Amino acid sequence: MTETQQQVSGERADILSLLAERRHFLRFTAQNLTDEQATTRSTASELTVGGLIKHVTDVEKSWQDFALGKAHPVEAMDFDNLTPEQIAAFQNGFRFVDGETLESVLAEHEKTAAATDELVRTLDLDTAYELPEAPWQPPGVFWTVRRVFLHIAGETAHHSGHADIIRETIDGQKSMG
Repeated sequence: MTETQQQVSGERADILSLLAERRHFLRFTAQNLTDEQATTRSTASELTVGGLIKHVTDVEKSWQDFALGKAHPVEAMDFDNLTPEQIAAFQNGFRFVDGETLESVLAEHEKTAAATDELVRTLDLDTAYELPEAPWQPPGVFWTVRRVFLHIAGETAHHSGHADIIRETIDGQKSMG
């Protein structure tokens, strides 16, 4: 165990616990699914359990970069003039492509989670960066690294709820209750 993987306490431990709990429920929705089931649209939405896990992973990676002071992908987008490639890339972020499987998507999610956890252990939680301007975000709004990690937990919980409904529609399994 490296020095940064040692036990943390206080606020950092709380953030790590929150992230672990939210990730558990998301991953639980995929438990014992086949690749076909993981890519099944079982509701009116185009969302699938596997696609949601892939999306949560991609979003978490972009927030890792933001927490490190790197540009967020939204900064490079002209929302009034999205190219067909940008639209396709967004859509592909919610579905398996190029030989992806539930196993590979879950492995990438686990790897991404470990990288975020390492950032929780090591970054200054009070460092703040300006959010990129977007149609839903005016300029001049700053988030601390702490807020970024709490946002990741919130996003994971949000999409875990979607995945739970999809999974329950597929075979009746529920994450809770």
